[in-house]
Amino acid sequence: MTAYDVLVAGAAVATGLAGGVLYAFSAFVMAGLRRLTPEDGGAAMRAINRDALRPPLMVLLLAAVGLPVAGAVVGLVTSAPGAVWAVTGAVVAVVGILGVTGFGNVPLNERLEAAEDPGAEWQRFVGPWLRWNHVRTVAGAVASLSFVVAV
Repeated sequence: MTAYDVLVAGAAVATGLAGGVLYAFSAFVMAGLRRLTPEDGGAAMRAINRDALRPPLMVLLLAAVGLPVAGAVVGLVTSAPGAVWAVTGAVVAVVGILGVTGFGNVPLNERLEAAEDPGAEWQRFVGPWLRWNHVRTVAGAVASLSFVVAV
């Protein structure tokens, strides 16, 4: 087994796990929060967002971007079979997971955190946040599949 194989396998697992965590939010966490009053939903999401900044999620998101990029670079440098798929997976992970998180979800989270009326902000927050999260979820799945094909 080569370094490329290890990196690509790790990238498949990391992007799949990240997509799974994000899917959980789209599929049932946010649905549960939407059943709460706007005030309680906003307060709960603020608490979740604070906890999300801890190592369990941050390490996973770093791995879901770092391993794909490393695998793509090694694949290109060594002309590994499947390197095109590794590059595809890396681009999808960087743009669809990292980029969407940084430019879509995080600004919404920050706006919710800073809101003087979290309940009112929550009502404006949920739709856009979920749409961006669906993109991140699909990106995690597509990136993971790309790395599986790359192997």
